[in-house]
Amino acid sequence: MSLIYLWFSIKQLIWLWPFGLLSAVFYIAVYLTSGFYADMGLQVYYVIISIYGWYHWSRGKRGNSNEATPLQITKTPVRLMFALFGIFLVLWGILWLILDRLTNSTIPFWDAMTTAGALVATWMLARKLLEHWLVWIVVDTVSLMLYIWKELYATVILFVVYAILAVSGYIQWKKSMEYPRFRSL
Repeated sequence: MSLIYLWFSIKQLIWLWPFGLLSAVFYIAVYLTSGFYADMGLQVYYVIISIYGWYHWSRGKRGNSNEATPLQITKTPVRLMFALFGIFLVLWGILWLILDRLTNSTIPFWDAMTTAGALVATWMLARKLLEHWLVWIVVDTVSLMLYIWKELYATVILFVVYAILAVSGYIQWKKSMEYPRFRSL
C-alpha cells in the first residue's frame, strides 16, 4: 500500500491519501505489537496528515467565487522554507533528546533526523509543495544508509525504490508545473 500511495502521489491522484491512511493504520498495529513505539507515533501522525491532505486536496483552492479549483503544485515560498527548516530543526532536537535519553536507540541522532524530515515532507505534500520531493530524497537516502549499517537489506531495497520514485516524482511534478497540460497517467 505504501508503494501505491507513493505512485499516486507522483501522479497527483487524490487516492494517495486513503492508501497512505490504510498503510499507516496497518503499520500502527505492526509497530505496536513489535514494540517500536516511536515509529508507531510517526504512523499516528501519518493517519492525521492523511486526513488533512485528503481534505485539503479535495477542497482545492477557493477563489473569490468560493468555487474550488484543483490544488496546484507550487514552489515553497522562501519565508515558508525558512519556517519549515526551523520546525525541522526543533523537531530533530526534541526527537533526538527523547530517543537519546528515554530509549536504547543505537542511532538517536540520525533516527531523529529522518523522522523530523518525514514529518515536514508529509505536511509539504499535503500542501502540494514541489520541494517536498527534495526532502524525501534526503530522508530516503539517509535512511537507506542507516539500514545498510544496520544490515536490514530488504528495507535497503525498499528505500532505494523510495529514493528513485522520489526523484521521479520531483521531475514529473516539475514538468507538470512548467507544462500544466502535462499529465502522465
